[in-house]
Amino acid sequence: MTTLEFKPKLFSTLKNYNRKQFTTDLLAGIIVGIVALPLAIAFGIASGVTPEKGIITAIVAGLVVSVFGGSKVQIGGPTGAFIIIIYGIIQQYGFEGLTIATLMAGVFLILFGILHLGTIIKYIPYPIVVGFTSGIALTIFTTQIKDLLGLTMSQVPSDFIEKWIAYVGSFSTIDWWSAGVGVLSVAVIALWPKISRYLSLITHRFSLLSKLPGSLIAIILMTIAALLLKQYAGVTSIETIGDRFSISNQIPGAQVPLLTWEVVKGLVSPAITIAILGAIESLLSATVADGVIGDRHHSNTELIAQGFANLASPIFGGIPATGAIARTMTNINNGGRTPVAGIIHAAVLLLIFLFLMPLAQYIPMACLAGVLVIVSYNMSGWRSFFSIMKNPKSDIIVLWVTFLLTVIFDLTIAIEVGLICACLLFMRRMAETTDVKVISDEIDPAEEDSDFQLGNLEHLTIPEGVEVYEINGPYFFGAGNKFEEIMGALRHQRPKVRIIRMRKVPFVDSTGIHNLTNLCLMSQQEGIQVVLSGVNPTVQTVLHKAGFDAMLGEDNICSHINIALDRARQLV
Repeated sequence: MTTLEFKPKLFSTLKNYNRKQFTTDLLAGIIVGIVALPLAIAFGIASGVTPEKGIITAIVAGLVVSVFGGSKVQIGGPTGAFIIIIYGIIQQYGFEGLTIATLMAGVFLILFGILHLGTIIKYIPYPIVVGFTSGIALTIFTTQIKDLLGLTMSQVPSDFIEKWIAYVGSFSTIDWWSAGVGVLSVAVIALWPKISRYLSLITHRFSLLSKLPGSLIAIILMTIAALLLKQYAGVTSIETIGDRFSISNQIPGAQVPLLTWEVVKGLVSPAITIAILGAIESLLSATVADGVIGDRHHSNTELIAQGFANLASPIFGGIPATGAIARTMTNINNGGRTPVAGIIHAAVLLLIFLFLMPLAQYIPMACLAGVLVIVSYNMSGWRSFFSIMKNPKSDIIVLWVTFLLTVIFDLTIAIEVGLICACLLFMRRMAETTDVKVISDEIDPAEEDSDFQLGNLEHLTIPEGVEVYEINGPYFFGAGNKFEEIMGALRHQRPKVRIIRMRKVPFVDSTGIHNLTNLCLMSQQEGIQVVLSGVNPTVQTVLHKAGFDAMLGEDNICSHINIALDRARQLV
């Protein structure tokens, strides 16, 4: 029975905590909180919910992940990866359906951790991760075109292709003021790292300014610009958050939705998708962080913490959350080395939410669209995408299938079909590693193990009326079919004894046992005796349970080829 692995890093790091570390954690937490603010608002709106729900998610999930997580520096909150699936769930099931799906995902994540599936990331092929990440990035970019350019559209289609057709038909309605705000926002965010470095070089007065994220700088500048244009130039066409949403700075009370079996059953698939996506992203983020700070996270503890976060977030009106790589790296780069920094980041967001949230109503929607355009670009991983294009065809197929399904259909289908494709291709590769060959005249001692009992060279000669088949690799369904094909090609030959060498068979599955049983029964009907050679103890135990001792006779299951050849001579 497996033991529960739940060891939050917070409690171990507090043992030797000191004032110096608190100072660096405090600075890192403040900066990460400021970085998280525009992203939380943008992710909330893009997901189809109000902006405050994005911030509530960052506060609640960020706090829970830092207190209970298995990484010292992980920052939890809403991420771009969830935007598409959240939007789809809301469209189909409403916000209450999203709440239930998120709660279910939290339960699944806790089960992943309890069942020690923290190494789940190792079993997700890299082309699948890149495929759906790139697909999500393209989809996020596509959803932001309307706000980025200020298009006048009564309704934006949900389908990817139809969406672009509608955009092309609406290009004549571009609001050039909104488009200018959107394009300038992208430019500011993209160029801010270079500008801030230059300012830091010419004077130390801008050292703190350089730590601020480009997204926040863009929001401040574009909000001021929009207000000035409206006040002094009479420009009223730039849509703001306040034009679309009513902003609230009240944290809602805890509420648990009514659960019915029909609703739960219908949301199992999207809930599993949220859980798998959350597990992949959080463990990826923790692994990347480990490489930077020289630590090792507790993967199962991290999954349990992510489960707690996704139970707590929807109860307070939030959306799904996971570990955020960009915010985690910001935490590390600014000196954060314990979960205290993550707790401070949540506290900073809470203070901003309570006292400054009404100001968010003046932020232009085009500016937030620009923020998400940069997020989608950073998320696209186009370099990884093109590097995989140089890999074997099977990897390229999985990459493109996952990518296209994510873009054209949805993430749930993409992950399911991508995993199926990867499994099928893996099974094909495994089948190709197993080789079955026929030895007709003699056995070459140079190909044998060092402990091969040479004795006389006549022992290497295969007696007349004896066929030797050697299986090299796992004897499972793929190899079993290959073995049957070879046997079918040699059906015209009628030996008296068939020796099957299994010295290089590490394991056998039920299909292999079934094929081997059929071979033995068919051979017996034809008057041919089957002799097994070199069966390792593990395989022999499996064959014993399957009744091969009784079917062939114990004398016909030999430990070595010499013994098998001697037995064949007796039978011949």
